[in-house]
Amino acid sequence: FIAMKALGIELHRISLGALIIALGMLVDNALVITEGIMVGLQKGLSRTRAAYDIVKQTQWPLLGATVIAVTAFAPIGLSPDSTGEFVGSLFYVLLISLMLSWFTALSITPFLCHLLFSRQEQHGADDNKDTEPYKGALYDIYRSSLTFMLHNRRTTVIAMLLALVVAVVGFGFVKKSFFPPSNTPMFLVDIWLPEGSDIHATQQQALALEDYFRQQDGVVFTSSTVGQGELRFMLTYAPERQYRAYAQVMIRTEQREQIPAMIDQARIWTERQLPNAFVKYKRLQIGPGTKAKIEARFSGPDQAQLRQLAEQAKTIFLQDSDADNVRHDWRQRAKIIRPLFNEENARRAGISRQDLDDLLQMSVSGKTIGLYREGTTLKPIIMRPPAVERLNIDRLMDLQIWSPVFNRYIPVQQVVDRFDLVFEDPIIARRDRKRTIQVFVDPSLQSGVTADTLFQRVRPKIEAIPLPAGYELSWGGEYESSQKAEKSVFASLPLGYLIMFIITVLLFNELRSALVIWACVPLAIIGVSAGMLMLGAEFGFMALLGFLSLSGMIVKNGIVLVDQIRLELSEGLSPYDAVFHASISRLRPVTMAALTTILGLLPLLFDPFFSAMAVVICFGLGFATILTLGVVPVLYAMSHKIQNPS
Repeated sequence: FIAMKALGIELHRISLGALIIALGMLVDNALVITEGIMVGLQKGLSRTRAAYDIVKQTQWPLLGATVIAVTAFAPIGLSPDSTGEFVGSLFYVLLISLMLSWFTALSITPFLCHLLFSRQEQHGADDNKDTEPYKGALYDIYRSSLTFMLHNRRTTVIAMLLALVVAVVGFGFVKKSFFPPSNTPMFLVDIWLPEGSDIHATQQQALALEDYFRQQDGVVFTSSTVGQGELRFMLTYAPERQYRAYAQVMIRTEQREQIPAMIDQARIWTERQLPNAFVKYKRLQIGPGTKAKIEARFSGPDQAQLRQLAEQAKTIFLQDSDADNVRHDWRQRAKIIRPLFNEENARRAGISRQDLDDLLQMSVSGKTIGLYREGTTLKPIIMRPPAVERLNIDRLMDLQIWSPVFNRYIPVQQVVDRFDLVFEDPIIARRDRKRTIQVFVDPSLQSGVTADTLFQRVRPKIEAIPLPAGYELSWGGEYESSQKAEKSVFASLPLGYLIMFIITVLLFNELRSALVIWACVPLAIIGVSAGMLMLGAEFGFMALLGFLSLSGMIVKNGIVLVDQIRLELSEGLSPYDAVFHASISRLRPVTMAALTTILGLLPLLFDPFFSAMAVVICFGLGFATILTLGVVPVLYAMSHKIQNPS
């Protein structure tokens, strides 16, 4: 907390989740030290000697393993994308906590062991009847399993490879997503009237919907804005721009579980009471959100052609029963009155286009001629004719305009040949300076289909639309956001993994041992795939980060085991006995380290933001523990050509 304060890291959802993850990982180093001191005491060593020996033996392997575990989270903190900005504190909190855990494991942990292990020392020194530290049912089962695997190495490796193939195939059935909806008991309703609608009509629709929600059981609070979205009240909320035909209603409920049923009932009401409005219901997003889950963008020069392409895309989307909220951002064409200005007559009368614009503005909507101060509020003073005169299109030709040449008012029909009623595009959006129309679609909330599933279904059909020369199609929404986020993460991933591998090689000064440890990393997908399918979890961005961090945990456990094997060899044991005895001696610290991490992550299984990451780490690390204790000794024996005893 002191380091977080100094670095300006606040306590929020991401940093708190990082502390929970660190809670399970930061005891790993202390477990290794404590277990080593306990074994030393059982062998008859003094407390000081047992602490000194284990610290000297494991200080650098534990430092390397800790740095590797931290580096596995580095792509999160180094990502320049908005997603990296959102979850970046996860890396820094883990960096602080894990490095401090290494320091405390080498200093405070031996001190506490010296205070608390006095009875064990006395037992080890005086009562030397049984100095076997590794006994019990769990050790007996592991000895039998390890003996079988070491004597059937090819069978063990083939079984792992077959399980890997099955897991990869099964992973194809895991649902994909980007970020889950928030667990805040709140949702938003967007109301779109036909483009060109008066803002007062929009306000009436918003108030009617707000009154409806106030009458429902479970509604705590409602709020509405007209003409634009709510003020930005959270990082991941992007307010809508200003449109007269747009309003937004915010509803807060007592419990999050009430929202789906409430939305279903409100849909029925809005279809009956607001038939002319396009109404969209949306949940708050935890991660970076977009206007829609799926966005198809058409870019090109001609507005009419772009509208045709958008209508074709809308038709394809509407044919899918799981598609909802289908629309595009150019909205409907609006009717306008366009005067046909007579340049020759106007020049003769000394009247410009600006003079005509000022007259029409004052005669239709009114012209601001001053400001009226009421307390701290400034209100505009608008000059305009009575409603009877300005809201009648037939009276436009009766308007009078001032002529500086004739020094009197003249009929406007002397400078305007006629007024035409035409349709035009009130909204012409551009992207990268190109005219671009975006077609939006969301997966239906009732269907339970993810955005990725719907996207994979409609993508080939949309891309099959023939595009004229000069037009192009691009994808936005969650697909674009996830691609950017993953690109930012994978940009720094090779360097991070290279550093992790180099540290592993330097720790053992040997390439084969490093390859043995890293060979187990891909096998972790077996546990990940099984966990995701069993719990029906969705593999999103946070699950990807969980898988990357899982690799650091696997390598860390592997380093602890291989380091013990090399220590046993240095003490003169035969190669087979060294592998076998080292694996037995590392059973308790490796399993306890995995168990504490898994238990620490259990609370996150119920958090919608961290649940996918927790599933990946819990199931992946649980299976990785089996890999570390079973496959690593087998691969080490095979790579170093260690023969079984006759």
